[in-house]
Amino acid sequence: MSVRLPACVQRVSLLAALLMTPLLTTPARAQEAAQTTVAVAGTSQRLEAPAGAHIAKLVALDNPRLISLSHDGEMFIGSQADTVYRLTPPYDNAQELVRLDDYPHSAVRRGEALYVATTDALLRADYHTGATLDADDFHQVAAIPGGGGHNSRSLSLGPDGRLYLSLGIQGNCSNQYLGGDYPFDDRRGGVMVLDESGAKPAWRPYVSGLRNPVGLAWRDDGTLYANNNGPDHWGFKRPREVLVRAEPGRFFGMPWFQWIDGEVKRDNCIDTAPPKPASAVTPPVATFPARSAPMGLTFLPDGHPLGVDLISVLHGSWGTAPTGSASGDPATRREPALMGVRLDADGHHGKVMPLVTGFQDAEGRRWARPVGVVVGPDNTVYFTTDAGETGLYRLTVGD
Repeated sequence: MSVRLPACVQRVSLLAALLMTPLLTTPARAQEAAQTTVAVAGTSQRLEAPAGAHIAKLVALDNPRLISLSHDGEMFIGSQADTVYRLTPPYDNAQELVRLDDYPHSAVRRGEALYVATTDALLRADYHTGATLDADDFHQVAAIPGGGGHNSRSLSLGPDGRLYLSLGIQGNCSNQYLGGDYPFDDRRGGVMVLDESGAKPAWRPYVSGLRNPVGLAWRDDGTLYANNNGPDHWGFKRPREVLVRAEPGRFFGMPWFQWIDGEVKRDNCIDTAPPKPASAVTPPVATFPARSAPMGLTFLPDGHPLGVDLISVLHGSWGTAPTGSASGDPATRREPALMGVRLDADGHHGKVMPLVTGFQDAEGRRWARPVGVVVGPDNTVYFTTDAGETGLYRLTVGD
């Protein structure tokens, strides 16, 4: 079943046209917001967004990635430019808080410390609001399985006060797994939690079998959800990207199994024995079109004017129709977007709908590619883009 954009939208995007209702259609708690064209303040661009939305570029940043908010309102943004940025309300000015090698993709504050996840290490520095830092203030808390391929490391502070980290396997079919007898460097593909109960902090598997999970978000009942980037060797249409409910111990199958048309299918690109059988694979909560590259993820508070439970950022990949290679017509590439997800009462099934589109034109040219997303206590949504008009953006609804 396709999600139908309201008639007031003059351009039906390829992403919306290809969007299928995932898994189970759930009753909407509110009508979908009518969409309209919105001028993006601070740029010459326009986007399609819910009626009453206001979007503005707040500040330019160099290749920004994930965003976190501290308890005191300070914002931290990692980047591919070896920089961790700090911003304070109204978030229209950014400081280079610290420069760190090895891709500081994400940073979070916990108490009087700032933690940064690079590709191969979790780093910590003593920190208080407004403090200045340099690279020498950081020390390694725990090594992270590093290496090439998917090299982003997403850090999240759980409601239990523990640190959670997501990381992907190296490629489409890499024999890597969070658990079993796999060597440390091959313990990739899922979410880990830092065990600090012993003399030395150590990573423990939390959920496994995810090719490249990037966005992490916590529901108010303490359940973790994760976005996952699926493989690209199946072509342009399969498998669909997945949003999962990452309850501890869950196995999502990859790279040995893929979720195809509502069923678990064996992926013959890897011939090693899977660590768990197909019957152990947990179905996703919702799906997005293949090659959409889901990134940031955030829950919205109850009653938020956008009328959805989650925002999932789609970065858009380089794949083109019909084969999925990069050599086809750029106009067929999946569009970057901010998507909304409405969950059913128990949070196991979701309905997906477009919230903000228009980052890509009819010829496939992209003026921005959103990555990170977070919601502030005043219902304001902030998101980053790491290509084109790079920087931090603000989305509000209403006066």
